[in-house]
Amino acid sequence: MGLALLCGPFLAFAQDAGGDAAKGETIFKNNCSSCHNVTAEKSVGPGLKGISERRELPWLVKWINNSQAMISSGDDYAVKLYSQYNQAQMTSFPNLTEEDIKGVLAYVEQANVAPVAVAGAEGVAGAPAVVQSSGPSDLFVLVLVALLVVMLLVLGVLLVIVTLLSKAVSGEGVAGVEKGASFMDRLKVTLTKAANNPVVRSATVWVFILLVTKSLIDGAYNVGVQQGYAPKQPIAFSHKLHAGEYQINCNYCHTGVNRGKSAHIPSANICMNCHGVIKKESPEIQKIYAAIESNQPIEWVRVHNLPDLAYFNHSQHVNVGGLECQQCHGEIEKMEVVEQRSSLTMGWCIDCHRKTEVNTKGNEYYDKLVQLHGSETKDALKVADIGGLECSKCHY
Repeated sequence: MGLALLCGPFLAFAQDAGGDAAKGETIFKNNCSSCHNVTAEKSVGPGLKGISERRELPWLVKWINNSQAMISSGDDYAVKLYSQYNQAQMTSFPNLTEEDIKGVLAYVEQANVAPVAVAGAEGVAGAPAVVQSSGPSDLFVLVLVALLVVMLLVLGVLLVIVTLLSKAVSGEGVAGVEKGASFMDRLKVTLTKAANNPVVRSATVWVFILLVTKSLIDGAYNVGVQQGYAPKQPIAFSHKLHAGEYQINCNYCHTGVNRGKSAHIPSANICMNCHGVIKKESPEIQKIYAAIESNQPIEWVRVHNLPDLAYFNHSQHVNVGGLECQQCHGEIEKMEVVEQRSSLTMGWCIDCHRKTEVNTKGNEYYDKLVQLHGSETKDALKVADIGGLECSKCHY
């Protein structure tokens, strides 16, 4: 259950831990944030702010390494926590060393001291701003010019028709119409002449051709684009509740976020880490039980699906690129039903590669690249400068 449901007490002595806060942040986000907030606000488990005065570090190390043993031994505080949280045992983490735990303590203490990031120009707090194009694309300019031409042609046709109709109404200057002819006769002759007018015919044909061409171009550019796609899932899972209100880390359910080509669809076992004891009576949760009992996987409908001809590695963008979920998926923590917010087209990806700066700080891998880039220009090193626009990067 992440560094699981009852691991709140392990943050004691944060002020004196002296651990590696950066390392502790990684451990916390990958394991504990699914059930705990670093603030005093409760999530699935208790909030962690101010908990540093409750227990001593040696006790906490034992608790993290083997919480079941602590409960079985009759330890008063362990039994109290076990009862307070509906007898939900946390997973034991025997591989976490004392230094690892000290690092988490340092991170939580640091998080409660540092100012909270505010969503502003960057959109979601702490998330990099979504890359936007700085100017209109060539296609947009072309379509705009075509529409202007269409408007001028339509205006010309309307002027011709208005002129002819005015003559028909007045009865003046309409050849082929006898004096005293009815209005309908004059109108019929006028419309016939307008239809035979080469200017009107030419304008009508060009308007039709331009409209059809625009429609074909729009259709071609939208082939395979599923922006706004929000399919109904077999179980009504709310990201707004889990990722938003409870602030469960994406990595807890989508285990491949940081280490795989794809983020992975969570198995029913991951759901049962919490729902083995929480809201068991819910009709939607009962669907999970039914899937487990029948030994059948839950058939989740994939929302974000790139074509087979494109290669995308999730871990490369999250770990190396440092991208937040919201940059590609939108504000997922506010979605009751997940939908594809971005177009995920080739142009969208390329535009991002052209505008996104490479984070080279503290990474010796980039030292020579930065040096070479700096000898040619003063601009920041972008993804495009390190091969981000090469065809073989995404198309094998």
